Amino acid sequence: MTVSIIVINFNTFEITCNCIRSVIDNAINFTYEIILVDNFSTECNPAMFKEKFPSVKLITNKSNSGFAEGNNLGISNASGTYILLLNSDTFLTENSIKKCLAVFNKNKDIAVLGCRMVYPNGEVQHSARRFRTINWEIFDLLKFALYLMPYPQRSKKMLGKYFRHDEDIECDWVNGAFFMFPKIILDNFPQKKLDNRFFMYGEDQLWCWQIKKEGYKIFFYSGTTIVHINSGSTKPGKILELKKIMMKNELIIVKERLGTSISYEIFKIIFLFKEYSRYAIKWVYWILFRRLLK
Repeated sequence: MTVSIIVINFNTFEITCNCIRSVIDNAINFTYEIILVDNFSTECNPAMFKEKFPSVKLITNKSNSGFAEGNNLGISNASGTYILLLNSDTFLTENSIKKCLAVFNKNKDIAVLGCRMVYPNGEVQHSARRFRTINWEIFDLLKFALYLMPYPQRSKKMLGKYFRHDEDIECDWVNGAFFMFPKIILDNFPQKKLDNRFFMYGEDQLWCWQIKKEGYKIFFYSGTTIVHINSGSTKPGKILELKKIMMKNELIIVKERLGTSISYEIFKIIFLFKEYSRYAIKWVYWILFRRLLK
C-alpha cells in the first residue's frame, strides 16, 4: 500500500526543502513516493531539488497553473493507493502519515482525512470545518448566543475557531494543507481528477462538498499534529487582498450547494455584510500598524 505525497512548489525553495526533509525523516515503515510539482518557479532552477533529494519525482509545470491543477498534474503521475496533498509550507514532526493510514484501515467509509495543525508557535489552526449556512453566519455574528451553549454543543455545531481540535470528529471539510484520500475516490470526479475551477483558495471545501454529496465521510483526526507555517509563499501585505478571492470562491461554493434560491440570497447578504465589515477593520489595522489582525 503506497502513499503518493504531492507537494507543490512556487518560489519557496527553502521552505519546500524543509517540508520534503521532514517527510523523509518521519515517514517510516510504509511505502511512499514524493511527487514534487514545480509551478513554473523563477526563484531557482527546479533541478536543484533533485540534487538535494534524488528519490523525489520532479515534475516541472510549463506555467503556474494554480494549486488544484498542479495537484492534478502530480496525481496523474502518482502510483499510490492513497494520495496526500501536502502544502510546501508544512513540516512533519512525527510519523503522521502512517498514523493516518491506520485510521483509513479502521474506517473504510472515510473518504478524506485531515489532521491537527499548529502554527510554528504552537497555536492551533482551525482545520476542521462546517459548511457555511444562514444559521452558521448568524451565530458567528452574534457570538453571545453561542457562548450561552455548553462547549460540546457549541463546538460540534460550529467547528472551526469554536472547536479545540483535541478530538476526532466527522466534519464537512478539512484544510487542504494536509488532505489525504484513497485515489479511487477520484472516480467520482469528471475526467477522474480534482475540480480545478479555482486557481487558489477554496478548493479543499469544494472537493469535500463534491465528495460528501456522494455519501462519503470527511474526517478530522486529532491523533497527530503537523506544523503549518501558513501563507509561506504569500507576502503579508497581499493576504488581505487575497481574502477577497476567498470570499468570492466561498459564494460560488455556497451557490452550488443551495442553488439560485432565496436561501442563497439571504446567505449572501449576511455573509457579505459580515465579511466586508471585518475586512475593512483588518485593512485599517494593516495600514496603521503594518500587522495583520486575526
